[in-house]
Amino acid sequence: MVSSDRSPLYALGHWGMHRVIRDTQGQPQLLAWEKDANPSPIGLDQLSVDVEALRIRRPAFRESWLRHGPGSRTDLRGSDRFVEVSWDKAFELTGAELRRVTETYGNKAIFGGSYGWGSAGRFHHASSQIHRFLNVIGGYVRGQDSYSYGAGSVILPHIIAPMEYLLDQHTDWATLADNSDLFVAFGGIPLRNTQMTAGGPSRHRVRDALALMRSRNVRFINISPLRQDIDGDAEWIAIRPNTDVALMLALIHVLLSDNIEDRDFLARYCTGAAQVREYVLGRKDGLPKSPEWASTITGVPASRIRSLAREMSGSKTMINASWSLQRQSHGEQSYWALVTLASHIGQIGLPGGGFGLGYGTLNSIGSSELRVSGPRLSQGANSVEEFIPVARISDMLMNPGARFDYDGGTYEYPDIRLVYWAGGNPFHHHQNLNRLMTAWQKPETIIVHEQFWTSTAKAADIVMPVNTALERNDLGFASREGQLVAMRKIKDAVGESRSDFEIFAGIASVMGVGEKYTEGRTADQWLEHMYDDFRSRVGSQIPLPSFHEFWEMGRVEFPSPGGPVILLEQFRADPDEHPLNTPSHRIELFSDEIDGFGYSDCPGQATWIEPFEWLGGDKATRYPLHLLTQEPRRRLHSQLDHSPYSREGKIKGREPVLMNARDAKVRGISENDIVRIYNDRGACLAGVKVTQDLAENVAVMATGAWFDPENWGDGNPLEKHGNPNVLTLDVGSSSMTQATVAQSCLVEIELFNGPLPEVTAFELPVFTTCVSKA
Repeated sequence: MVSSDRSPLYALGHWGMHRVIRDTQGQPQLLAWEKDANPSPIGLDQLSVDVEALRIRRPAFRESWLRHGPGSRTDLRGSDRFVEVSWDKAFELTGAELRRVTETYGNKAIFGGSYGWGSAGRFHHASSQIHRFLNVIGGYVRGQDSYSYGAGSVILPHIIAPMEYLLDQHTDWATLADNSDLFVAFGGIPLRNTQMTAGGPSRHRVRDALALMRSRNVRFINISPLRQDIDGDAEWIAIRPNTDVALMLALIHVLLSDNIEDRDFLARYCTGAAQVREYVLGRKDGLPKSPEWASTITGVPASRIRSLAREMSGSKTMINASWSLQRQSHGEQSYWALVTLASHIGQIGLPGGGFGLGYGTLNSIGSSELRVSGPRLSQGANSVEEFIPVARISDMLMNPGARFDYDGGTYEYPDIRLVYWAGGNPFHHHQNLNRLMTAWQKPETIIVHEQFWTSTAKAADIVMPVNTALERNDLGFASREGQLVAMRKIKDAVGESRSDFEIFAGIASVMGVGEKYTEGRTADQWLEHMYDDFRSRVGSQIPLPSFHEFWEMGRVEFPSPGGPVILLEQFRADPDEHPLNTPSHRIELFSDEIDGFGYSDCPGQATWIEPFEWLGGDKATRYPLHLLTQEPRRRLHSQLDHSPYSREGKIKGREPVLMNARDAKVRGISENDIVRIYNDRGACLAGVKVTQDLAENVAVMATGAWFDPENWGDGNPLEKHGNPNVLTLDVGSSSMTQATVAQSCLVEIELFNGPLPEVTAFELPVFTTCVSKA
């Protein structure tokens, strides 16, 4: 597509929009977009030498796989040498391997991995492209739900509404500023998270939104082990990790004991309030969930629990829970308890009150921008029924044929012979990475599409080099961000890298299904097709120009819909006319359906269940620190960890760990020391930051440091770079959801006095040449 030299150039990433200019030599440079008052610095150094040095330049095959065939020396994944080949050879070998697996074992032997954050563009969206391709060749085993809120996405439809619907309908920030008195944040409202929206923010709004609320005298309470989980003035209630459910139940106990629960709301809009009363007051199990009971669990004084319940009941109160609250042992109980608490206060559906399940997680949540479904690429139909909960990858690879429970059903792990991964990094987001390394040896072939030589790429058999969003044309869109962006190519691709679409089209061609995959369109023709489809769908809401006019303009800003957004407002106004899609069509404080599943680890109502690992358990005598992991400030997950901006935040090349000053002192640890963090599952190195703003016996690390083990494979003694997921527990949160429990993790920390090993995460693999015997 051709554009005028005067057409504005924008680069859109999940962290925000950049203006593109040219220097005197005509080279592109990225600047913060001038209309974003609080732009994120992430991504401004995408064009740096440091970033481009790690690019994958040609198709590369692991030497042992290429020489001896599929399944050869899988123990060398991560440390084997690579052989670069031509695209024609890569397509031929990859197509032949896919045919071999499907013809021998069927398509249910293929696991299609992706994780959706690969590109802000809607066409060059790796998750859509890989699933479309695998569907074209007969289907694949898929991952269900997400690491971000897997427990919530399974439990919430039974209780109130699907997670995705709730996130899209959260009461907007301006309405909160105009109507709220009190904002109680379980897990805080960390601005580091709100740098992001999947698909790309327009204007970063949350910092200004919080400032506006404070100017209107809204009071904030941060219930978290970390004071810094809210930026700005807030009361800090330092709670013991993984105990929020106990605190919520005790707050309900106060409301019931004081007779200040909203009985009318419970009667008209809910079912199961009687069962909640029996459990909370102790009539069911002989154990009242009183403030005194909760205080011994949470560390929060009983007097503050009582006064907080009365404050919440007597104010227009928004109660919010971060996504981190359900990424723990029995994490589904956190969201169920939150909805139960909000129902007893009775402000759900009113402006300024009710509950939230994600304020402070993405820039888009709390937006009043137009709600509209954006341009999309059809993925087709998957003919394979088998699936796994997304966080159960290692279980699947290590235990084919084993049975697992999920959402009322019993299923079987498939026998996976080939893993095809595009748009994700399992050696970042999975738990217990030492266990994953063992599981990663099981498949006969692992194919990865990547832009950079990450740990996942180094541990693959076939590596396809993908170009970046700066090197191709695309359509940029994110829900509730109020714009559509022409993401025009601003530079040539590095090396021989190609888009996911071009790669899959090449493989599809050698497999005889090229036309079915491409539908006879080039990538640019797909953009125009998707735009025209979008234009026809939203024409009544958004007056869009022709595609070619849009491409010249560079971006289109959507009209403001006007009026407030209030979560569950229509249900509140008339629950009969606007019922919920639950069995009772009401909020299910007790679920007969879930109770009927018979899960001992997920009963029929919000329940306190002791976590697998926590500071109140026996294991804390060996590992007395609770490790919490969070989204990093200087990158998106593991994306751009090799950038100068991310690396500037490290200590002696390692990821920082935050420690309470007393905890550090008793261990002889000082600021900027390198420490070894360890438990039964593994160990990693980190650099220390000391603070008073963290609860005692708690440590905090960001995720996303590129995985850098001393030894690839079984028995790895040490991760050198500071990836905390060598320490986290890889089990399902419950039989109900099988979600991640990354936040339930006990460790010990000691000063590292040995020779400091070199960080090799940002080194290229070794390349060689060989004659294929495959």
